Amino acid sequence: VLVEESGGGLVQAGGSLTLSCTVSGLSDHGANFDDYAMGWFRQAPEKEREGVSCISWSGAYTFNVDSVKVRFSISRDNAKNTVSLQMNSRKPEDKAMYSCAARSRYSVGWRYPSEYNYWGQGNQVTVYS
Repeated sequence: VLVEESGGGLVQAGGSLTLSCTVSGLSDHGANFDDYAMGWFRQAPEKEREGVSCISWSGAYTFNVDSVKVRFSISRDNAKNTVSLQMNSRKPEDKAMYSCAARSRYSVGWRYPSEYNYWGQGNQVTVYS
């Protein structure tokens, strides 16, 4: 299974940026994209990995950590095997390596990295003021 992120880069504080993630190869494991909930995590230097947002397999439910509520929005397109993270009103503390991950739709605990089966390599996002 291949999880690929794109869209990272440099953004000015207060600006917007969208990260995208595409998942492929699930069919080789007898699974479909909608068998998985999808999450975005981030890790800043010398800090632990943090769950940022998660979306259910159908897209009906989304979850966000308090620090990004209102500012970040997660969405998915099951026909294209993609999930996106729209990040608005960026703050310097949002600077981190952002990773996309997939977990079984039946698992719980969306903020725990151990719940996720497949991970992308990560995409760096830098915020300057």
